Amino acid sequence: MSPRDLEDVSTSLLAAITTMIRRMRQSPAPGELTLPERSALGRLDRNGPSTAADLARIEQISPQAMGITLGVLEEKGLVERRRDAADRRRALTSLTDAGREMLRLKRSARARLIADALSDGFTPAELRTLAAAAPLIQRLAEKI
Repeated sequence: MSPRDLEDVSTSLLAAITTMIRRMRQSPAPGELTLPERSALGRLDRNGPSTAADLARIEQISPQAMGITLGVLEEKGLVERRRDAADRRRALTSLTDAGREMLRLKRSARARLIADALSDGFTPAELRTLAAAAPLIQRLAEKI
């Protein structure tokens, strides 16, 4: 693929993803969390217990900002912090049952929005293409 083709693909993906994110954010969900809070919960769910510093590095924010985010999540009962058994100087943050349930509810509500949109006018072939593209889009997001 030529550099021009790559630029065209990247421009199209950026426009589509930006529009989708904007519309998803505009769709209210009960007990809405901030984007950093949702992101931290999602990372903890996918990757398991982590330090604030590791989460900050992955999310590309300052450790101080991540500490504030985790503090809010802890106050809400969605995460808990415990000393690392292997290194007592470190604290590991993990999801609580309430945090897992919050993610499940959020994902269910947002997934329902997407499922409703997909059920309206997408052909089986288009749905298969979208299903095949999802892991690639995830991998792309992790490389940015």
